[in-house]
Amino acid sequence: MKVNLIGVGLGNPDTMTVAARQAAEDCTVLIGAKRLLEGWPGKPGIAAIAAADIAAAIAAQETGPVGVVLSGDVGFYSGAKNLYPLLAGYEVAVFPGLSSLAYFCARLHTPWEDVHPASAHGRALNAAGEIQSHKRTFLLTGGKTKAEDICKELCQRGLGGIRVSVGEKLSYPAERIVTGTAAELSAMRFDDLSVLLAENPAPIVRPCNAPGLHDGLFARGEVPMTKEEVRTLAVCKLRLKPDHVLWDVGAGTGSVSVEGAYAVPAGRVFAIERKDEAVALLRANKAKFGLTNLEIIPGEAPAALAELPAPDRVFLGGTAGRMEDIIGLALDKNPAVRLVLTCVTVETIAEALRCFQTLALGEPDIVQIAATRTRKAGPYHLMDAQNPVWIVSGEGKG
Repeated sequence: MKVNLIGVGLGNPDTMTVAARQAAEDCTVLIGAKRLLEGWPGKPGIAAIAAADIAAAIAAQETGPVGVVLSGDVGFYSGAKNLYPLLAGYEVAVFPGLSSLAYFCARLHTPWEDVHPASAHGRALNAAGEIQSHKRTFLLTGGKTKAEDICKELCQRGLGGIRVSVGEKLSYPAERIVTGTAAELSAMRFDDLSVLLAENPAPIVRPCNAPGLHDGLFARGEVPMTKEEVRTLAVCKLRLKPDHVLWDVGAGTGSVSVEGAYAVPAGRVFAIERKDEAVALLRANKAKFGLTNLEIIPGEAPAALAELPAPDRVFLGGTAGRMEDIIGLALDKNPAVRLVLTCVTVETIAEALRCFQTLALGEPDIVQIAATRTRKAGPYHLMDAQNPVWIVSGEGKG
């Protein structure tokens, strides 16, 4: 039996291709979402959305061709993806449709070959993170993630000034397209099934392919800073992913926070620091590197950590004698959290090992690094040994 997978475009039959419309007319029955079936009032229809339900409805038919109507294009966040494996043994014909991405960008008079597409409709998505890490982002919205919610989250991340366009009821007589700043659109209400195009002129992009920013790039003071060689290895030990949440506890100058922010362009970094001078340097370095995904938390850990989102990774550069309490709180929020600590004294590494044992963490990985740099003295270059540092890393067992 023949099965036609038909992309019906935006839902309005006028947005269908001639071939797709003819394929629908040739079918003995159409299967799909109720709102899509309304375009063929005289045709027998079966309302179904889940792939398994559609496959069962197809199997119940004695004659064909059977049509499955799918919104937008069958290759763009379409139900066809889950349906293909269930159609073995059928003769399947596919009729592409007009995607909401192509239609919306056409209405905005803008090309879309450089747009990053993603969907927050019926799935978990760090929508604001996608926008903060790309110059141009298109999003399908709906369900628990509405267009105005995304705009509010952008405002919370300091991105309220970026340009956002939202389209609702596309292709229908009640179509509405609104363009403004994220701050302006956050106060509006939009249809549940809306699309959004955000333009971020300064996305988070690592300036090179690996960590290891030169120490001279940072605003400096008398506040301690994790030096380039140690920082590079420590960031590698964190094993960061693009959407991770990182706590940098005892952030100091913020060199690890900055490196971490580049490593999690769709995520967030919280730099926790109790000293006023260090907080000022953190703010200066955040502004210098333009990192909107870096949030500075003045205060002393562990109290300052209580309201923060659960971390995927924690870097401990300074704990002020509260190491066990800080690690314990992180484990309470995420039992599988990965920890990286730098220790410059024997007492600190002893405390780190005790915490790993007391808090039932996994076996720690311990590396000692002793870097030696050259410094110029007249016509000569002398070796200038840096303090040796232990790097302790490991994960919770959750």
